[in-house]
Amino acid sequence: MPFLTISGDKQWPGCLMLNGKQMHERLSNGFRGRARSVINVNSTAIEIPRQWYNLVADLAIKPLPPLHPKTFEPVKPEDLSPLFAYELIKQEVTDERFIDIPEEVIDVYRLWRPTPLIRAKRLEKLLDTPARIYYKYEGVSPAGSHKPNTAVPQVYYNAQQGVKNVVTETGAGQWGSSLAFACSLFGLGCEVWQVRASYYQKPYRKLMMQTWGAKVHPSPSDITQAGRKILQMDPSSPGSLGIAISEAVEIAAANDDTKYCLGSVLNHVLLHQTVIGEECIRQMEAIGETPDLIIGCTGGGSNFAGLSFPFIREKLKGKINPVIRAVEPAACPSLTKGVYAYDFGDTAGMTPLMKMHTLGHDFIPDPIHAGGLRYHGMAPLISHVHELGFMEAISIPQTECFQGAIRFARSEGIIPAPEPTHAIAATIQEAVRCRESGESKVILMAMCGHGHFDLASYEKYLQGSLVDLSFEEEKIKESLAKVPQVQA
Repeated sequence: MPFLTISGDKQWPGCLMLNGKQMHERLSNGFRGRARSVINVNSTAIEIPRQWYNLVADLAIKPLPPLHPKTFEPVKPEDLSPLFAYELIKQEVTDERFIDIPEEVIDVYRLWRPTPLIRAKRLEKLLDTPARIYYKYEGVSPAGSHKPNTAVPQVYYNAQQGVKNVVTETGAGQWGSSLAFACSLFGLGCEVWQVRASYYQKPYRKLMMQTWGAKVHPSPSDITQAGRKILQMDPSSPGSLGIAISEAVEIAAANDDTKYCLGSVLNHVLLHQTVIGEECIRQMEAIGETPDLIIGCTGGGSNFAGLSFPFIREKLKGKINPVIRAVEPAACPSLTKGVYAYDFGDTAGMTPLMKMHTLGHDFIPDPIHAGGLRYHGMAPLISHVHELGFMEAISIPQTECFQGAIRFARSEGIIPAPEPTHAIAATIQEAVRCRESGESKVILMAMCGHGHFDLASYEKYLQGSLVDLSFEEEKIKESLAKVPQVQA
């Protein structure tokens, strides 16, 4: 796509310059959306990043390696080859600072990137705060979230290797629909195990996946040994991401033409998401702003890492010094209530052991927990960064999150997905503190997707039937007791 700028000629207000030629703003639908995303950056154009950023390269203390689930020895690349494409395995273990983005991936990114950075002026006014609130909005992607940022390269690398099918799990459906979208572009088969509670709560996410050609199963299912085992113990199991991962991994390991794709947690996934932060750094520089506080929701951690990691790089250089705050649901608080230990990434214990903040690999969130952010663990790299003190974490109950979402929707117009409502609630908390103290902080928030397919949760909130979940310490203790005892 040719570089796009806004004309500085006062005689041509609202006119675009394309390779030096004036063009009217009324363009085709796709091009107009591209123009809007530039206009939201204070009339300054930026380009799609040409490289992903790997934070590991800039950490003096490196994260501990994943361990083989049977030997407890560090995982070797060949151990991962039954599950992942070779290029993704290389990215998982690399110490290189920057990884070139393939041109074929950039070509797909152009459908929605760069995404807009928007100042929430109406929310600021509603809160009567001197804080300046900005949000990086990823809901403009075809799937409505940040997830295609990694779905597209994962499917691309699998296609390049000659893989015919990919399998995955999904909770709220954001990841499953993104992978289905990417597979439809590169001609791969796609099979998704969706957490059973979400499968029935969010039928239109399932239909999105099916529209893009994917097969979708409620998890636990009777298709896999892992699923059948869970159903034998609890025929009414609501499912969990850990269970769904076990089912998808089982299918991938048993079929030579099939690989597994994961939507969060792993290093290569976080790597791909850094296009968010790389764009945002340039956008904030273009408008002369520096964030004092960066806020993002965390489940597995990819959206949070995507925005914050490039800013952590700049923080390590001494150029900026923002507070970086992760926000998680009180119903699944791995960073704030979990332990930092080696644990399985799935319920059945088929995946490598990862050093991460975990609630225990068989922890199952309450099915009335609205939206995503249901994973029992946190991305190992985010967990490591948290342990190093480069970020902080808080948890917020869901009714406060949805209260913030309603205020955001009624001021900014966008109905957020349940996941970023946690970031919105934390942003509102900080903006109110600024009102009370008189500080004019610059707050940057990760707005990772829209909630058009999550309206059932909004209906519960508006009807007064959405309640905060009482955190069961005994449930956590029981789950944590099953975490493997590994000497790190």
